[in-house]
Amino acid sequence: MNRSAAIPHPGKIRLVAAALVSAAAIVALTGCAGVEYQEDICSSGEYPVLSVGGTGSACVPDKQEPPTGFVRYPEGKVPRQVGDEWDVYWDTHMVDKDGNIIDAPDAG
Repeated sequence: MNRSAAIPHPGKIRLVAAALVSAAAIVALTGCAGVEYQEDICSSGEYPVLSVGGTGSACVPDKQEPPTGFVRYPEGKVPRQVGDEWDVYWDTHMVDKDGNIIDAPDAG
């Protein structure tokens, strides 16, 4: 084995070190831009339910029916993450006692 091939050159070490420092600086300065955390509405093993006649909600274990005064969200209109399209929608809408989707009275 050629001994000079086994010993890294100081110039290569500095180049690699500079690249690693630069990469770390970019991550630190951007704060991992583009990576957005979204909190789930419910924990694993649960699903969200909507209060009847109000804008409240709760989470129910997957194998249980909604408690009295709550219903499942209409299909296709279920919020999954805090602040998603349907989470925001249900801040100003509600389900009445007949199952109709109506504007919440205080949706102003």
